[in-house]
Amino acid sequence: MRLPERIDALVRLGEVLRKGLHEADLKTLSPDSPGEILFQSGELLDLVAEAGAVNPWFTPYSIYHALTDTCRMLERDHLVDWTGRYDEKELDRPSVKNIGTILAGNIPLAGFHDFLSILISGHHFTGKPSGKDDRLLPFLADKLVSLQPSFGKRFSFVEERLGRIDAIIATGSNNTSRYFTYYFGKYPHIFRKNRNGVAVLSGNENVEELTSLADDIFMYFGLGCRNVAKFYVPEGFDFKGFFPAMEKYTSVRHHHKYANNYLYRRSVFLMNRIEHLDNEFLLVCPDTSFSSPVSVLHMERYGDLAAVDRHLSLYREEIQCVVTSASLATARIPFGESQHPMLWEYADNVDTLKFLSNLS
Repeated sequence: MRLPERIDALVRLGEVLRKGLHEADLKTLSPDSPGEILFQSGELLDLVAEAGAVNPWFTPYSIYHALTDTCRMLERDHLVDWTGRYDEKELDRPSVKNIGTILAGNIPLAGFHDFLSILISGHHFTGKPSGKDDRLLPFLADKLVSLQPSFGKRFSFVEERLGRIDAIIATGSNNTSRYFTYYFGKYPHIFRKNRNGVAVLSGNENVEELTSLADDIFMYFGLGCRNVAKFYVPEGFDFKGFFPAMEKYTSVRHHHKYANNYLYRRSVFLMNRIEHLDNEFLLVCPDTSFSSPVSVLHMERYGDLAAVDRHLSLYREEIQCVVTSASLATARIPFGESQHPMLWEYADNVDTLKFLSNLS
């Protein structure tokens, strides 16, 4: 298959998926919306039930959001714009490499972008899914083969060893990165570590911006590397407008795993007399760390916005994205957009498609 043929098949996959989803504005949906409201395909409802049984964090709303964003990635304009940034000859080279891929399972379809990048570059995808998310991507892969059988020879999924590979892309934690380096460092590779999203508030945000920030914090229960885990607020910041904006996600308190995390962290804060703010489902506490536990949002106050900008630049290797409306030199995205990256906004800022197209 040439690149245009691959794009055509992927566009059709997006169209098929879209037909299985109810047309709805995510902003009008509730995180506790029943699955039947979100999906009009019985096949997708069954898939969601299976995925949720394996991983309780994968609620119908979370999977709906992931599939909706997948459909957006598979729009023709986005695929053409993305691949048009590279030399088409490099994406159509006859030398097919077997790319081993160790997939994350923190959020639904966390490995889809790697899957898409490998197929669009003309290589072979050998994926080892996380045990927490081993239903969704194989389902999409099978759908793609039903639309374009030639893709059947371009991917495989394994449960244990990757076998013979020519290169590897592995996503994990700072600890697993050492394991990746030890076992796979001899191959051309991309190894991803822990990163988090941060937000910078000026104190002048309106209700719409703060409500959009709630999506950046709570989508996927805050488990994604692009979720805002920490925010910077000016000295004297008034939280009266902040907490009402978070009420969009008040239903997370009814999710047993989230509620257990919240109750545990609140007990720890109270017993140790740790300074914090509490709205009964989110704990905000001063902390310099970029990574925060589920149900906790770290906060750092500032007096000089330029100093925050310099600080973020200094620690850019620990930051996945910066959400703000403030004027910063650091690359930034608008409120509410952290979980809607474009195809060319790569994890850890490493150009996956360039890496794949340069393999020889």
